[in-house]
Amino acid sequence: MTPSALTAFPFDPQEASPAQRRAVGQLLAESHASALPTDPPLEPELEALALRHVTPGEASRQVAVWSGERALAWGRLDYSHTQNLHAAHARLVVHPDARRRGLGRAVAEALREAAREEGRRLVTFSTTSHVPAGEAFARFLGAEPALPMRQSQLDLAGLEDGLLARWSTRPAGDPYRLHRWRRIPDGFLPRMVNLMEVMNTAPKGDLEVDDWHLTPEMVRAWEEMTQEAGEVRWLLAAEDTRTGELVGYTETFWHPTRAALVYQGATAVRPGARGQGLGQWLKAQMLRHVLAECPGARWVRTNNAEENAAMLRINVALGFRPWASFTEWQLRLD
Repeated sequence: MTPSALTAFPFDPQEASPAQRRAVGQLLAESHASALPTDPPLEPELEALALRHVTPGEASRQVAVWSGERALAWGRLDYSHTQNLHAAHARLVVHPDARRRGLGRAVAEALREAAREEGRRLVTFSTTSHVPAGEAFARFLGAEPALPMRQSQLDLAGLEDGLLARWSTRPAGDPYRLHRWRRIPDGFLPRMVNLMEVMNTAPKGDLEVDDWHLTPEMVRAWEEMTQEAGEVRWLLAAEDTRTGELVGYTETFWHPTRAALVYQGATAVRPGARGQGLGQWLKAQMLRHVLAECPGARWVRTNNAEENAAMLRINVALGFRPWASFTEWQLRLD
C-alpha cells in the first residue's frame, strides 16, 4: 500500500458515480459479513442508497480511502443545524482485509477535522462486542464510554405458549385502542411526532447531549427513506379514546431480502400512562403482527440501555436473551 492510499479523501455521495457509491456499499456489506457471518447479508446496492439519505435540518460529511476503484475505509459525520449544535455523530468502517494499516486513524482524523470545521466540540459513536477492535480503537482515540447497552435477540420459535395472548388481553372498559400504520396518517402526524419525543425520557447515561426535538418533516423523510430502501416499518400506537392523546408506541423494521431478522426499534409510553401494562400490550401485539406479516422471520433484535430496567424486564419476560454488548462513546475535541 502506497502512502497516498492512506489518505481519507472527501466523499460526496450526491456527486459520486453509481460505481463509487456501490464500492462503498460493498465495503459496508463485506465488513458486516465479517463481523456477523450468521446474519442475513446486507445488500451493497441498498447500503449505497442509504449513503445519500440525510434527515431534514441535518447535514452529513463523508470520507473514503481508496485503492483504485475499491473502497478500503469509509467514515461519516452527521450533525444538526438546529439542535445539539455542539455535537456530531460519527461512523467509521475499515475493510477486514485492510485493518492494522493506519486507515482507521486516517479516517478518524478526517472526521475529527470535519467536526472542528463545523464548530462541534463532541463526537459520539458506537461499538459492538462483535468487533472487539472497535473498543480498543475508541480508547486509543481518547473517547470515554458514555452509555452501555445490551443488544438482545428473541428466537420467535421459542416464544412461550399463551404469553402473547395474555399480554394482549385488556380489561373490560379499557379506554385504550391500538392503531397500526406503515405510514402515519396526516391527521395523526402531529400527535405522533409529540409522542415520539417521549424517547427523550430513555436513559442517556453520561452522554453530554440535549433532548432531540422532532418535526413532521423529519418523520415523513424517515418514512420515505425506509420505503425507498424497500424496508417494511410497522408502527403500533396506543390512543386514549377519552382524550385522543397518543400515549404509547412501538415499531419494527423488516426487509424481505433479509427476512429472517426483524429489528425492534423504539418503544415508549408517556410517563403519566405507565403502570397499566401498555408497554407489554404494545410489544405483544407487535410480535403477533410480526409472526403474521413477516414471512421467514426467525429472530427479533433490539438495543436497550443497561440502566433501562423497565424495558429490559419486559424483553426478558418475552424471551429476549443477551446477544451482544453495545456501547455509545463520546469524544471531546480539543
